[in-house]
Amino acid sequence: MSAHTGAPFWRRLAALFYDLLVLVAIWMVASALVLLAFQGKVDVAHQPPLYHFVLQSVLLTLSALYFVISWSRGGQTIGMRAWRVRIVDAEGRSPNPRRSLLRFALALVSLIAGFGFIWCLFDADRRAWHDVMAETRMV
Repeated sequence: MSAHTGAPFWRRLAALFYDLLVLVAIWMVASALVLLAFQGKVDVAHQPPLYHFVLQSVLLTLSALYFVISWSRGGQTIGMRAWRVRIVDAEGRSPNPRRSLLRFALALVSLIAGFGFIWCLFDADRRAWHDVMAETRMV
């Protein structure tokens, strides 16, 4: 696959699935540490509201760090390496941390909206909605 060819939708999904496995492992460790910090029991339904806020904040922050650091240092996450795809900016380089953070935030919006990832099926350059907005592309 050349640097100018957009990644097919199925490769995006495969890389995303692999990255989800990595994220689940990170989330499990982080959740255990947050639970320990709150001296909680496994019954999280009876934890104080602050516990849920802290947990969600930690999980979102760790997820952002995983993607932003991976994209900024070589343009690939673990899942993307396995499927030989990467994120590049308009110049064909790995995006800088600021652009990577923007792409992460826009990808969340794409995911919540439900159409952002599907957009690459209709875009001539196979860019997802968040790639269009962040001026990046998966190749």
